[in-house]
Amino acid sequence: MKNEDEKMRLRTALFATTLMAAAPVAASATTITGPYVDIGGGYDLTQSQHAHFAGDAGGSGGGSATYRHQNGFTGFGSFGWGFGNGLRAEVEGVYNYSEINHASNASANRTRGSDQSYGGLVNVLYDIDLKQFGIDAPVTPFVGVGAGYLWQHYNPTQSNYANGNTTRLGGTNGGFAYQGIVGAAYDTGIPGLQVTTEYRMIGQPGSFTDGAYSGTSITNGHRSTGNVNFDHRFNHQFILGLRYAFDTAPPPPPPAPVVAPPVVTPARTYLVFFDWDKSNLTARARQIVAEAAQASTHVQTTRIEVNGYTDNSSARGGASGAKYNMGLSIRRADSVKAELVRDGVPASAIDIHGYGEQHPLVPTGPNTREPQNRRVEIILH
Repeated sequence: MKNEDEKMRLRTALFATTLMAAAPVAASATTITGPYVDIGGGYDLTQSQHAHFAGDAGGSGGGSATYRHQNGFTGFGSFGWGFGNGLRAEVEGVYNYSEINHASNASANRTRGSDQSYGGLVNVLYDIDLKQFGIDAPVTPFVGVGAGYLWQHYNPTQSNYANGNTTRLGGTNGGFAYQGIVGAAYDTGIPGLQVTTEYRMIGQPGSFTDGAYSGTSITNGHRSTGNVNFDHRFNHQFILGLRYAFDTAPPPPPPAPVVAPPVVTPARTYLVFFDWDKSNLTARARQIVAEAAQASTHVQTTRIEVNGYTDNSSARGGASGAKYNMGLSIRRADSVKAELVRDGVPASAIDIHGYGEQHPLVPTGPNTREPQNRRVEIILH
């Protein structure tokens, strides 16, 4: 019966997490770059644990019992860093609390008590960009793993048996802990602020060394003490949280103004701009590429020319800078071509070229970061 109760609580919490994941939010998904903070809390379900009583701690000759946990809660706070490519690393402090309401062994009993754990973990997580699967939604799923150190403290927990005997346990012991994380972040429309839902499984190997926890047994008026050890511990947690990213990266430069001709005709040249030393497309850049792809189906087009350029600054110093920028311009042109193909343009109709620092849109002095020179031109012939 107790296993069925645990399964029912686990299914209910999983269903609640699924409902939160389905809630719509009007915004665009975000990949974190730079520092962020994260806080959260929720429901903690601790699996039943097996206790081993050494000596006379559990009565004459020792013994064992299974302790069943009931209601519990968890809370955490973390500080992390996003690398802009989906990967994140963070340091986390966590606190868990759980009630203990039953201990089963050879005779009927009533048990009351609780336990708590606290400590720190280091987590590595990966945000899954749904745009790479063609899904433009305001949600970013993520997965992660963590490892660290937790102290496990059993508050005074007493079991009263039908025959009048009593056992008590308590004490604190620390050890290695690990966790797996599955969740999703939802943009709120406020820059940098996201709501998160998570499922976490925390595991902590059992403590079989003498003196891990203390136990007391009162049998027929005789009091005896000894050690109590527990097997592997598992916490299942269902969490709602808030995360704020301090994104210090400058926004992408606005596209160059286009003077509309007096007669409305489909545009023949499109400009796509890039962040410094980047070849990935921004959301605005994808819109411009989509417009070019659509225009190619409405006007007579025999060939599409895609030309990549850079400004005259470089992530590589010295003489290798120009060579590096030449390669960067080709990568930018390749990114635009790949997006055109995703938008339905045949790859055989697209010619790409990389010109590096040549033919700047805005003349500048040497080693100048000029947003309008970091571009790809899409020309419909």
